[in-house]
Amino acid sequence: MVYLRSDEEIDLIKISAQVLGKAHAEVARLIRPGVTTKELDRVAETFIKDNGGHPSFLGFNKFPASLCISVNDVVVHGFPSRYELRDGDIISVDCGVKLNGYHSDSAYTYPVGEVSQAVRRLLARTKESVYVGAKQAIDGNRIGDIGYAIQTYTEKYGYSVVRELVGHGVGQNLHEAPEVPNYGKRGQGPRLREGMVLAIEPMINFGKKGITQDKDGWTIRTADRKPSAHFEHTVAVRKGRAEILTTFEYIEAVTANTSLMIEAQELMAA
Repeated sequence: MVYLRSDEEIDLIKISAQVLGKAHAEVARLIRPGVTTKELDRVAETFIKDNGGHPSFLGFNKFPASLCISVNDVVVHGFPSRYELRDGDIISVDCGVKLNGYHSDSAYTYPVGEVSQAVRRLLARTKESVYVGAKQAIDGNRIGDIGYAIQTYTEKYGYSVVRELVGHGVGQNLHEAPEVPNYGKRGQGPRLREGMVLAIEPMINFGKKGITQDKDGWTIRTADRKPSAHFEHTVAVRKGRAEILTTFEYIEAVTANTSLMIEAQELMAA
C-alpha cells in the first residue's frame, strides 16, 4: 500500500529528520583513523535516545545495531564492529530515527584521512546524484524518472548502479511501498502523487555493478571488491518541486574545514 501523507504527517517526519541530521553530525565528529565503527554506533544510539527518538534500524528484522556502517567495498548493511578506521578508507553511515511515530532515513559516505582523488569524485558524484534524483520526485512524474536521472548521471562518469538494492517509501514504517530503484526508464513505473514520502538512496560502485552477500546475511559487498558510495535523503513528493526532509547541514558544519568538502564546479571541471 502506498501512503499519501498529510502536511501534518510530513512535518512530523521533518522533526524526526532534524534529530537524525544531528545524530549524523555527532558521528561525523569522530570519523578519523583509529576510531572503531562500534564506537560510532554507540554515539549515534545514545544521541538519538537522549533526544526522545528510537534508532529505526535497531532490532529491525533482528538487525543488531543503530547504524549500518559500510567500509570500502561494503555497499550497505555492514555491522558496526571493533574494526578501527584506517587512513584511506571510505565509510558509509546509514541511520534512521523514529520519533513521534514517524521514521526518517538518510546516509552519508565519508573519506577517512587521505583518500585518492578518484575515490573522492565517486563520493561527490554519488552525493550529487541524490539531488539529481530528488528533483524528479514531483507530482505526476513516475518512479522510473527518478531512477533514470540517477543512472544517467552516474553512468556518464563510468560508475555502476547497484540493481538489487533500492530506495523505498518511508513513514510510520521504516520500509513502505513503493520501491525506488536507482536505475530505470523515463515515464515508467508507478505514478508519483503529492504526499508520497520516499527514501532516495543511490548505491554507486566505482567498478562493476555486481554484488555479493556475506554469510552474516546482511553485509553486501561489491563483487569486484572495488569501493562503493551511498548517500540518501528522505524526500516528500510535492507539486512542482520535491521537498527534501532530511538534511546534511549539520554534517557539513562539522566537516566544513576538512578535505571532504569538494565544490561541484571542481568536480565537473576534472
